[in-house]
Amino acid sequence: MWTVLWFRPATMSALLFSLLLLLSTLCRLGQSMSREEKLKLRNQVVEMFDHAYSNYMDHAYPADELMPLTCRGRVRGLEPSRGDVDDALGMFSLTLIDTLDTLVLLNKTAEFEAAVRRVLKDVRLDNDVVVSVFETNIRVLGGLLGGHSMAVMLKDAGHYMQWYQDELLHMAKDLGLRLLPAFNTSSGLPYPRVNLKHGVRGPESRTGTETDTCTACAGTIILEFAALSRFTGDPVFEVHARRALNFLWEKRQRNSNLVGTTINIHSGEWVRRDSGVGAGIDSYYEYLLKAYILLGDDLFLQRFNIHYASIMKYISQPPLLLDVHIHKPLLPARTWMDSLLAFFPGLQVLKGDIRPAIETHEMLYQVTKKHNFLPEAFTTDFRVHWAQHPLRPEFAESTYFLYKATKDPYYLEVGRTVLDNLNRFARVPCGFAAMKDVRTGSHEDRMDSFFLAEMFKYLFLLFAEEEDLPFNVEDYIFTTEAHLLPLSLSLSTAPHAPSPPANSTVQAASLPHLSASVKSLWSEEELDDSNFDWTCPNTRLLFPDPAFPRNLRDPIRSAVDKSCPRPALHREPGMGRPPLRAQDFMANNPDHLELLRRMGVSLIHLKDGRVQLVQHATQAVSAVAAEDGMRFMQEMMELSSQQQKEQLPPRAVQIISHPFFGRVVLTAGPAQFGTDLSKSITGVRGFVTVAEPYSGCAELSNAAFVQGRIALLQRGQCMFAEKARHIMKAGAIGGIVIDDNEGSSSDTAPLFQMAGDGRNTDDVTLPLLFLFYKEGNILLEALKEYREVEVLLSDKARDRASIFKGKPLPGILLESSGDAQEEDQTSPTSATLDRSHVSTVELDESAPELAPDNEEVTPEEDVGPAIKSNPEPEEEPAVDKDSSSKSVKAMMADWREDLEAFQQMEKDEL
Repeated sequence: MWTVLWFRPATMSALLFSLLLLLSTLCRLGQSMSREEKLKLRNQVVEMFDHAYSNYMDHAYPADELMPLTCRGRVRGLEPSRGDVDDALGMFSLTLIDTLDTLVLLNKTAEFEAAVRRVLKDVRLDNDVVVSVFETNIRVLGGLLGGHSMAVMLKDAGHYMQWYQDELLHMAKDLGLRLLPAFNTSSGLPYPRVNLKHGVRGPESRTGTETDTCTACAGTIILEFAALSRFTGDPVFEVHARRALNFLWEKRQRNSNLVGTTINIHSGEWVRRDSGVGAGIDSYYEYLLKAYILLGDDLFLQRFNIHYASIMKYISQPPLLLDVHIHKPLLPARTWMDSLLAFFPGLQVLKGDIRPAIETHEMLYQVTKKHNFLPEAFTTDFRVHWAQHPLRPEFAESTYFLYKATKDPYYLEVGRTVLDNLNRFARVPCGFAAMKDVRTGSHEDRMDSFFLAEMFKYLFLLFAEEEDLPFNVEDYIFTTEAHLLPLSLSLSTAPHAPSPPANSTVQAASLPHLSASVKSLWSEEELDDSNFDWTCPNTRLLFPDPAFPRNLRDPIRSAVDKSCPRPALHREPGMGRPPLRAQDFMANNPDHLELLRRMGVSLIHLKDGRVQLVQHATQAVSAVAAEDGMRFMQEMMELSSQQQKEQLPPRAVQIISHPFFGRVVLTAGPAQFGTDLSKSITGVRGFVTVAEPYSGCAELSNAAFVQGRIALLQRGQCMFAEKARHIMKAGAIGGIVIDDNEGSSSDTAPLFQMAGDGRNTDDVTLPLLFLFYKEGNILLEALKEYREVEVLLSDKARDRASIFKGKPLPGILLESSGDAQEEDQTSPTSATLDRSHVSTVELDESAPELAPDNEEVTPEEDVGPAIKSNPEPEEEPAVDKDSSSKSVKAMMADWREDLEAFQQMEKDEL
């Protein structure tokens, strides 16, 4: 048994926990879904597909994608650029090609035949356009090969496609030849982009200057290229794909056996050394295992198993999958996960590792239920990190594989939830629209081709009976884009590929769909090779108790939404009280840390300054100490629940004195005690001064100067409520606590609330707000330069007319704006308050209280970063242009550069 808790060192603040008590609880088994109900859901999937496909054909074709909000096609160059996302568009009717084999699977054979004729008649592949090699390979080349596979199957059946003469295969080879120039590098790794008409060389190609590519971009080629080689008999494609995979394998970190996220295609140096199973790496691992399944080359299985062992050793923290550094794999690289890792439970099913697949999938399901969809990225405490959701299919994919492996009707209910959420929140008159923000339900005008290529395949297969399918899916393997390639290709000649042992046969037909049937028959000598795992465990033998999967899921559900009651832990009579109670614990107390060690509780320092608190009962010095540790961890949970209060939105610190005049607004975190600024019409206005001592943890020595002012305090050394009491005793009218973590900013970290000290805080009657380091530093620098700085503490930014109501408006404002009120009704001019940040409760040093794990605040409006330049030109106040004024402007300019760099980093990571 083990328990996981997260908190910041020496503060016990922002305790972010994920309680995972694997208890043998008695649970009622879920009821099987009736055949009639499955049929109803299957038909619903078909209706939803029809809605999406018909709207694409009616409103978008021959464009690459449908824009479902405006009911028109997305044509590259005619719509505003979306950056790298548009590299998937090549003016080749992307959605239609990507959907070909879906039509056949959903029994729409006549529509498939018509679609193939359209592709042959209308689609050109020699367009002068730069496209992503990765996206074009998995979507277009994969779509053409999947379509070809279906056409051949239907033709052989004797009813449809009798006219077909491998036309789609000819197009696939044409496209493959247009992608080959990208592989002309010394390493064999492809350039990330290629011009379909001009390749990668010469100025007319407008590409070929890139130096970096992602691991998945270079390592997700082998299935499509090998299939193309074996369909056509031309080995050149498979040779290049194998060369790229071989290079990536050679460049793995030899100690950790992990690969980084981004690599230099010329030197082979890792550019980004973080490693995970999500964006940038995901399908590299997927294609190693599936290449073995499709091609029968045991080398791929050997490599996959070596990687997989390292993933489970370093990255997997069930149910979480957290990125690490390849050279220091015990050091986490981030404290959030991206939605692309949702494919991994499905891959674990193929591997035969069912237990962690169940755990991770359940975590993803609970996050889905919490936010209706998987956010593009979410934190380890299941909050939104990036709020978009482009209708990704990976979660549905893993749901299907787990149902196939376990036949647990629970996963049918999961599929029903996915269907319901798509219809309730994403369905629009012209199709299905991606979610711009899962918190607000706002839409984005996009419906990516993978939605039709993958989502409806997996959902249809989930609810369909065997007789509903037009062919045996066990005879095919799914690519990462869910295109169907026949396993019979393994019988074709492989270029320069080692042959399997003569006394062996490969029975791989069921591999893509059911882990228990991943089998090969090998000689006794080869079974001793520790790098091979030829036979996946039979789930009936592994899990004889049919309640076992439910017992795995329930604690995870409890960790995410606290919906399941946890059994109380009781000590045996006469054993006394635990040696350490949660309310007494201080993370900077060595004696307390030693007591934790004896109870089997260890601390892991994370990159962002937090500490992960993990309890392993088996590492306790005794059974009694292990029970004490379990009680301690449960008390931490209960203490957090007692402290939990309604989540408060961000507050504003608005600088209103010369030369700012309300134009700068800093996003601030609220306190759970003191004056509630949301109930104040005017807010609290006053001049700021630095408290002495700066920590505010003792009576102020400059009380006379603080009186009637807003005190500036540094975070640390004592609790927030104690700081508030000291400055209130000195006569302050408010307080601002500034983070001591250099470089922290509300634009790169979630805001948090300041909690009380566990006692009654009704005696605190002034407002206390929290600023991260960068926001606080702007305020401190302004105070240093202008000596007298006046601010307004309020629940939101105010327009200048209301700020100066009843007072003479500064003359420069009157001159620069004839109607200041009208001008500023929306937001201040040079800064704006970001109400999209999610708050997280924080306590100060030595505080035993824990931060509540609340739901995200639903933002009223997503207005961008905490400091944001107004695109509208506006006359600046007439101020002395001395060096001090320039330094404040320079600081704000530097901050904007930091924000741009952070946004670019986010863009690169997904």
